[in-house]
Amino acid sequence: DFFDAESHPALTFSSTGITKINDETLEIAGHLQIKGHAHPVVLTAEFAGIAVDPYGQTKAGFEIEGKLNRKDFGLTWSAITEAGSVVVSDQVRLQLSVQLVKQ
Repeated sequence: DFFDAESHPALTFSSTGITKINDETLEIAGHLQIKGHAHPVVLTAEFAGIAVDPYGQTKAGFEIEGKLNRKDFGLTWSAITEAGSVVVSDQVRLQLSVQLVKQ
């Protein structure tokens, strides 16, 4: 219900550029689309290394993080507990573990 997944079954990210910060860190700029709303975001990618798996595939790993305001994407549902605490924060932290396979 929160993402209205029936009407919007996918979240998409389209990169607009990658900037090398140092040998292990990249900034990935792009547009994130959630629930029909697209906004620019910048994600930080930490290079985790390259390895060859038992099947001979060369893989590179990255840990990617970013932050966004959920209300920018039309995610406005809110609730407060009986004690007065917010159930869902406006700030959302993204954390991704990504593995790329060399083709």
